Amino acid sequence: MKIEGKIGFYKPKIKKIANICEKVLKEDFSNVYFSINFVEGNEIQRLNKEFRQIDKVTDVLSFPNLNKTPNEKLKKFMKFADFDTGLLFLGDIVICKEVAKKQASVYEHSLKREVCFLALHGLLHLLGFDHIKEEDEKIMNKLQDKIMCEVGL
Repeated sequence: MKIEGKIGFYKPKIKKIANICEKVLKEDFSNVYFSINFVEGNEIQRLNKEFRQIDKVTDVLSFPNLNKTPNEKLKKFMKFADFDTGLLFLGDIVICKEVAKKQASVYEHSLKREVCFLALHGLLHLLGFDHIKEEDEKIMNKLQDKIMCEVGL
């Protein structure tokens, strides 16, 4: 698993989250990568409006590169991997650090924990999970809780 983007000291924890996610989902992340970037409130609002038609600031947005469902394995998509590198791009995750700071305060935990949670949430979206239907939200929440617990956050 390769992670691109300027995520500084969050990278080791997010890498650990991805490794645990790989184990929990029984996937092979060795030939995949994704990006994470931090943006300001006005930028995430612009992206939210442009891509979701919701004109407000949000905490995290995911832009999946694959049309994957949670039940499909990544190996099915390896035919779309980069010819030169052999790596499959999962997509982009954008996190608003301003909102993450506010949420960390509201939930009374660290900014590091909040950013890692948002990164995991975004990664699950890249892997085909969503929370539109109540039963899907329960599945996603259970996965998030299990992975965050295993990471120790």
